[in-house]
Amino acid sequence: MSLKLTTRAGLGKAAIGLAAAGAAFALPAPASAQLGADAGVCRSGGNAVLVTVDGFRQRSGNIRVAIYGSDPSRFLARGQTLRKINVPVTASGPMRICVALPGPGRYAVAVRHDVNGNNRSDWSDGGGFSRNPRVSLTNLRPNYNNVAINVGRGVTPVGVVLNYRFGLAIRPVRAS
Repeated sequence: MSLKLTTRAGLGKAAIGLAAAGAAFALPAPASAQLGADAGVCRSGGNAVLVTVDGFRQRSGNIRVAIYGSDPSRFLARGQTLRKINVPVTASGPMRICVALPGPGRYAVAVRHDVNGNNRSDWSDGGGFSRNPRVSLTNLRPNYNNVAINVGRGVTPVGVVLNYRFGLAIRPVRAS
C-alpha cells in the first residue's frame, strides 16, 4: 500500500486507510470507556456505581471492584460482598468500572489492584476505597463510616485513588 501525503486529500485517505486497518484488530477499550460485565447497566442509566480508578503505579494485572452493603459488620469480611467485578488493567489513563446495584442505599466500594494478576494479595498490590480515606500499615482497613456512600437511583460516580506501599508508608503514587 502506497501512501501519498503531499495533499490534505491524500492525508485524509491515508488516515481512513489506517483507521480501517486498525478496525480489523481487536484493540483494548479506551481508558474512558465503561468497563466490566455491568457496563450496559451504566449505559442504560440503571442502578449502579461508576467507579473511576486512578493513580496506578504500573499498568499490569487486574482491578477488582467490590461492593459492600449497609451492614458495617460485613465490610471487608470474606464472602460478604454484594458484587465483585474483575477487569484487566488498561494501558493508560483512569479506568471506569461499572458495578450494578440492587437499588438505592448505603454502600462501600473497595478496589484492589492485583499488580501481578495472581489473585492473591501481595505487598506490591495497591488498593483504595470510596471517599479515599487514609490508610497505613497499622490501619489497612478503614472504618465503614469513613468509606460508605449514599447511592440514589441511576448511576452514581465514585472516584478511587489507589494507594501502594512505599517502604513503611502506604500512600498514592502522587502524594497529595
